[in-house]
Amino acid sequence: MRPLRIVVADDHAVFREGLRTLLSAIPGYEVVAEAGDTDSAVAVTLAEVPDVAVMDLSMPGDGGVHAIRRIVRQVPQVAVLALTMHSEDAVVRQALTAGARGYVLKDAAAAEIVRAIAAVANAQTILDGKVAASLLSAAVQQPARTTCPELAALTARELEVLERLARGAGNDAIAARLGISLKTVQNHVSNIFWKLGVTHRAEAVARARDAGLGAPR
Repeated sequence: MRPLRIVVADDHAVFREGLRTLLSAIPGYEVVAEAGDTDSAVAVTLAEVPDVAVMDLSMPGDGGVHAIRRIVRQVPQVAVLALTMHSEDAVVRQALTAGARGYVLKDAAAAEIVRAIAAVANAQTILDGKVAASLLSAAVQQPARTTCPELAALTARELEVLERLARGAGNDAIAARLGISLKTVQNHVSNIFWKLGVTHRAEAVARARDAGLGAPR
């Protein structure tokens, strides 16, 4: 079985080396390249085309968000996981809108980081618990945003699917929950992307959360 190929980008060498050591010790995980600044992060990701690029957002250069945008635009098959100390809602939204598939804080347990890497590699959107709680709290406090024109164009079923996406569910889980086929879910997701004017799952999730979807019931 082919190993999960990973690029690690962080300007702190000690953290980067520690993460490489952690991941390299796990069967099926392979760190294929490292970078300490945004330009190098983009360059090695384009060269290696890994399964996952683990990105800090505070590296020297144009900034982690810009690097994510460049990677997603040029090699969209690479899943980007933001691994950072920034928990501000605005930064999280910027990273997700740029195309990050996941967002985890550096104080997360090692096991949580490993699970997040596996999740984004499997096309799941994953958020650190603290980050998700903050975003959902903000959404609950701004219920009027659920009436945005873009969401008004979605059908009731598409809204159900989008809400499940905002809760972090994968296509298989959505299909099982709603009692529809995987192909039908994929069609709904494609329609949602088109109606929202987005090209990536994380962008759709960010729009949904901006509108208050995905809040706990």
